[in-house]
Amino acid sequence: MPEVSNIVVWLILGGISGWIASKLTGNDARMGIGLNLVVGILGAFIGGWLAGIFGLGPATGLNLWSFIISILGAVILLSIVSMFKKKL
Repeated sequence: MPEVSNIVVWLILGGISGWIASKLTGNDARMGIGLNLVVGILGAFIGGWLAGIFGLGPATGLNLWSFIISILGAVILLSIVSMFKKKL
């Protein structure tokens, strides 16, 4: 079971990842800290899953590679959400 301090660090990095992704996709004005956090965490799962599929190596632990994968996953997530919003 992860320590509480690790969970706090993961939440902070998830929030930062989501914020960077929202800046890159132009969604920052519509997103608050909570949504940035959710997008960053979901982006980490999506990015990690895609990295595994494409054989880019494991995105595990708290390191620069995992952070980059999390941002890329969050950008993908926000892009997909934007595509569906435009169709509505």
